[in-house]
Amino acid sequence: MKMHHSLLAVALVAAAGFSVAPAAAAAQAAPAANALGGNAIPGLCMLSREAVFAQSKVGQAASNRLKSLAQGQQSQLENQKKTLDTDIQAFQQKQATLTEAQRQQQGGALQGRMQAFQGQVHDLEERVDATRGKVMQQIGQHAQSVVEAAYNSHHCGLLLNRDAVLGGNTTNDLTPDVIKGLDAKVTTLSFNLEPVSAAAPAAAGK
Repeated sequence: MKMHHSLLAVALVAAAGFSVAPAAAAAQAAPAANALGGNAIPGLCMLSREAVFAQSKVGQAASNRLKSLAQGQQSQLENQKKTLDTDIQAFQQKQATLTEAQRQQQGGALQGRMQAFQGQVHDLEERVDATRGKVMQQIGQHAQSVVEAAYNSHHCGLLLNRDAVLGGNTTNDLTPDVIKGLDAKVTTLSFNLEPVSAAAPAAAGK
């Protein structure tokens, strides 16, 4: 069996963004489908990509890392916003005593700061998205050989997305084997938020 590596990585990356479904929710997908029963179809296998990302050690660690990085940047932005809000309030309270020229000058300066702040918020969103995409691709690359090994060991001839299956026999579900194999291969990734320069091309491709 030959699987195109890049296509497999893309398929894994496309699972559920990086806001992976809670492990409990993903784990419930198989029992619900299996409740309908039926005969197992030889060669037909399934894989829950969402469950792999949600339940694997590397997926959970990466999700927590990304959340921590984003919250750190968000905290800095919140402090800036407090200062900006204070300055805006002070300007509003004293603007009646200012000349027209002073109001325009100080108001314009505040408007510029507001626009700059909004730009920083947007940049953070793009940086998180770019980082998410890069990390998801790395996890997908680590999972390639694991998926292929499970596919071969189960003598699969066709691999379907388990999360799109409405019901039936899920005997040939590769998900547990893939999670176990991925856990044995990698448990964490080291990364930081992508810079704005790297986030811009990702945003343009949306």
